[in-house]
This record gives sequence, C-alpha cells and structure tokens, in this order.
Amino acid sequence: MTIKLMAPCLGALLMTFAGLFAAGDAHGQDKDILKIPYGKDSYIEFKGRESKFNVYSRGKLLYSNADCSYTVNSAESAETITAYKHEQSRIRDGFGPGTKTVITLNSGNIKAEEIFYTYPGREFFLTQVRLTGKGLSSNRIIPFTASLAPLPGNWHSLFVPFDNDTFISYDSKAMLPPFKSNSAEVAVVFDDVSRHGFIAGSVEHGIWKTGMQTELKPGQVAQITALAGFTDADITRDRMDHGSVKGDTICSPRIFCGFFEDWRKGMEEFGKANRIAEPPFVYNWTKPTPVGWNSWGVMQDKLTFDKALKVIHFFADSLKGFRTGGTAFIDLDSFWDRMMTGHADFSRLKAFADSCLSKGLQPGVYWAPFTDWGWKSGPDRKVEGSDYNYGDLWTKTTGGYHEIDGARAIDPTHPGTRKRIDYFIDKLKECGFKMIKIDFLGHGSAESTHFYDTTVTTGMQAYRKGMEYLINRIGDQMFIYAAISPSLATGRYVHARRIACDAFKTIDHTRYTLNSVTYGWWQTFLYNFVDADHVVLASESEGANRARFLSAVITGTCITGDDFSVHGQWSDRAVKLYQNPAILSVIKNGKAFMPVATVPGKEAATLFTRKIGDIQYLAVFNYGTSPKRYLISPSRLGINAKRVKVNDLMSQEISTEKNIIVVDLPGADATILKITPEGK
Repeated sequence: MTIKLMAPCLGALLMTFAGLFAAGDAHGQDKDILKIPYGKDSYIEFKGRESKFNVYSRGKLLYSNADCSYTVNSAESAETITAYKHEQSRIRDGFGPGTKTVITLNSGNIKAEEIFYTYPGREFFLTQVRLTGKGLSSNRIIPFTASLAPLPGNWHSLFVPFDNDTFISYDSKAMLPPFKSNSAEVAVVFDDVSRHGFIAGSVEHGIWKTGMQTELKPGQVAQITALAGFTDADITRDRMDHGSVKGDTICSPRIFCGFFEDWRKGMEEFGKANRIAEPPFVYNWTKPTPVGWNSWGVMQDKLTFDKALKVIHFFADSLKGFRTGGTAFIDLDSFWDRMMTGHADFSRLKAFADSCLSKGLQPGVYWAPFTDWGWKSGPDRKVEGSDYNYGDLWTKTTGGYHEIDGARAIDPTHPGTRKRIDYFIDKLKECGFKMIKIDFLGHGSAESTHFYDTTVTTGMQAYRKGMEYLINRIGDQMFIYAAISPSLATGRYVHARRIACDAFKTIDHTRYTLNSVTYGWWQTFLYNFVDADHVVLASESEGANRARFLSAVITGTCITGDDFSVHGQWSDRAVKLYQNPAILSVIKNGKAFMPVATVPGKEAATLFTRKIGDIQYLAVFNYGTSPKRYLISPSRLGINAKRVKVNDLMSQEISTEKNIIVVDLPGADATILKITPEGK
C-alpha cells in the first residue's frame, strides 16, 4: 500500500494515517475493528480499513472519523506501508491503573505510532503521536482531529486565551455555519442549557504550543482539530512560526479527549488532568490561602518606603481580623527599586521586610525575570550580576526582536539571564521576603530563531528551562505568584496565578475579571490558587466595592490594593468588608466558584457557585446600572432538598425557600448566599 505525501511550504511533508491500515494483527483479533474501552461505558473503535477511529459512550457516537497527521522535513514524495500492528500493556500512573495501546504504522524510514492511554476510572482518554526515525525535524503534529456527533441544543465554541495579557478575554461563540475559531491549548464545544460538552486539549506544555481549532461548514458537522506547533500573533504573541522539534524520536503532547454530561465538571477534570500529567515543579504550598495587599492597586510608581510602612501599620492596627493562618502578605510591586538609596543598596527593602515580620505580617516583592524594560537605552548596558550586556540576551526572531507590553524579551536559556536571576533572587531572599510576584512570564515563551542553549528549539522548551532555573533559585522560602503568564504551562511552577489582566475598582473591572472566572475557574485545580488581582475600593459606591471584593472571594484569594497610607472612604469600607468572619471562611477554602450559567460572547456570568462541605454558596452579581431580580432554582445549583435555608452573608438576612431563591440587587452590586439544604 502506498501513501502520497502532500508537500506544504518549505519542502515539509504532511503524512496522514488515513488509509494506512494494513491487514494483520499480532494478537489475532478482528483485523478491521479494535475496541479500546475507557471509563464506565465508553470505548474507542479503531477502524482498520480506514485507519480512523470513532468514540462511543453508552452506545452513542460522540466523535467520528478521528484521525491524526504530522509534518516532517523529507525529500521523499511517497512511502510504502510494510506492516501494521497494535500492542497493549497495563500501566499505572497519576491517572490510576489503565491500558496503553500503541498502534504502529511502519512506513519506510519513519515509524509512526498512534498511542492511546485509557483508564476505567476516567471519563476521558489521552492520545498522542510518536515518530521514530533518523534525524527527524517537525514543527507540526496533529495528534487528534475528529467530527462531533450532531446533538440537539444551542452549541457554542469557547475561545480560551494562551495567557492573560493585553486584557484578552474568553469568548463564547455561537457555532453557526460558516464557523471557524482558534483557541489556545483546549477546545470546548458546549450547550449551556443541557450542559453537555465536548472537550479536547493538551495536558503537556513543555515542548509544544498547541492550538485547538473548531470548525463548522454549511451542511457539515462540527470538527475539532488539535495542532501542536501553533503560533498566532494575537493569541500566543509570536510573530514567527513555531520552532522545529528535532531528534530520532519526536512526540506530540498528550491530548485529553472526552464528552461530559456537564461540561463544567469536564473542565474541572481537564484542569486536574493537567496537574497530573505535569506535576508541580515548585514545592508544595501547605499553608492557608493567602490574603493581603499589593502596591500596584493605587500607589503604582508613587510607592515610597514611608508609604509602605504606613500600610503595615494600618494592617496591624485597623485590619487585625483580615488574616488567614494568623497572617497577611504586604507586597511591594514594581518600582520598589525607588526605595533603594543606591544601585546595590537593598537596606531599605530589608528594613521593610523586618517591619512586616515584627507585626506578624509577611513581606512580599515583585520581579520580572525575562524582560528588559530599558532596551531603548541600547544594547551595551551591563546585566546585573554578570559581565554580559543586555543586547547579548535579547530574544531574536525573524522580524528582529520579541517585544510586547513595552518590554523586550530576553533568552531564558542565556547564562546572562541566569546570572541576573541569581543576583536579584539572592538579594531578595537575603532581605527576608516571603512572597514573590513574578510578572511578564510570557516573554520567556516566545519562539526564537536561536536560543543560547542549542538543545532548545521551541519557545516552550525555553520557558521550561527558564522557569525551572528560576524556581530552583527561589527555593522554598517564598510563596510564588504569577501575574501575566501562559495559562496552562505555568501550573508546574507557581502556587498562585492571576486569572486575568490588571483589574482595579470599577464594576466594569469586576465584570472583566469575572469573564475569566466564568470560563477559566477550572484552573483552580491546576494551581493551588487563582487570584482576581488587586481589589481597589477607592471612591466607588458601596455596591461596586462589594462586587469587587466578592469577585476576589469567589476567585480564590483576596489581595487588596488601596492606598492605606492615607485615610479615606476606602479605609473605613475595608475595615467593614474585609473582616467579615463568614466571608473569611469562604476565602480560606481557596477554590474558585464555577458559573451556574454562561452568557454568549465576552460577557461574564452573574451567578457563581461552590459547595464547601455540606454548604452550597452562591455569589450573585449585577453589572448593570438598574436593579435586577434573580430567580434561582436550588436544583439548578445541584441541591436536592425540600427546602433550603438562605443566609445572605452581606446583609445578614435569613430566609427559608422551597422552589425558588429570590435575590433583588441594586445596580452595580453583588452579594453572596450561604445555602443550607433542609429535608430530602
């Protein structure tokens, strides 16, 4: 049997598995059909004659005509398939006991293997492609592409950002033909009424950037395609092609594939699967959920030593109740270097840290490890702690250098970058800091024409090298928090990550943040914590203050941001809001709330819920200017009870409801309810 290789640009060759299935099975099973079970009542049906597979669950077809393909640099135009075989072995890994099925297609000088990882205790499977040959090079593998079974409902495809930069938002798009959309790392096709959903996405991020494409052509069923080797200036920030992976063996990332009765539960499984597939590199955080303050909320570049000390005193004297585990973090953001009396004099930073510790508070600091903010001053500036110049470190691309947010990226693998990390991290550790906020990490994942470490050929390989070096240098002294950063690839390296871009005080900031919680809350299972950024009260209305505060509470942590070095409306409001014991008990749980229902486009849900023990919590938001009434069925929250006791934790009102919970909210306001089932 012969396959023709279609030659794309630059002489690379695309080989598909379609039509490559040769007769013959070493195990003597049906030569045309191979069934691979997973979950409770699901299976993959590999069709030998077509070399494609279908996926079924409880007798229903879910994915059909699933296939995979790859691109390799080769001068040949055709290959002859000499044999087909499959092998199965028992495995036990982080997902539990399971089966590994390897389907091998021997094709001339390249051996292509399609691998399935299946588990009886998991309602999804993992699949990948492995290529073996001499001196292979590839920057494109499609480990999974499939048609979706047509199902009744109003289906949407979710755009998931690669990172949280440039105020990017999640976007729920109606799938009306003609439709085509790219997403980063994961595709979600769901119906919000039935909550059914298809989910496919990468659970490995150390080598490849993976794009997920959903498409619906007129008269055709929807399709999902996973592309390892994806770059897009508007999504991954790259302005050049993905780097090529080289070697005698090349593997795609493992792709998570499943269909779920409740897509929200499926996304939580996807988040957990990422943490299992790529276990944390950072040390495990076992202390309570962090709360505290960060200077960027209001002070920003006006940060001074005296102002920082006054914030410490405010927390020690007026916010004694705003604590978890008996402490809070006081974090200096960017421009802390203006507190230094000399280029290398960190004495005031140490004095700040000592003052925090003397008051039972934890000092925090900020740093960006992979950026050069002073690049406009030229390439000949010395890199701190080294003999290199900054120009030596700049990340090179086909268009010159990689720049975003006003900063130029530096090569994470360069020894000058490492010397700079050593210098600053060691100094900050010597000062006694217990928390570090690391920012603009996406600069470290940029594709480049050349990395100093010649074994590194892709942006994600460089990111992994850089982050592992950074986290090793930090050690276990600090709580590590990521701000702007790749959403999934950063899970191995930090304890907490900001869920969106900068957010401050207004109801629109709250809505923007909660767009990311609406569709990205599941990252609470990828990280120890996700965070809603600095909560600023300022001179906004009480309702807007409540909404901004609760947006943090339901995201998982609470980092405030007002200028508490001076007294104002915000000070009195903070004393009232932040020391509510009932709210603090929710914060201590540390897990993000999931949406009850979503809204199309880039909007945010208005209802979020999380069960903590036997208690269901419900947060309600009104982003508009007019009062609004909300009617909520307890059954829609997953509560099966004859009646429920409802305690409004903001107003302290208590009621008993049977069929419907009624919430009346003024414009630009929010509340949170504690719902206790009574009677079955």
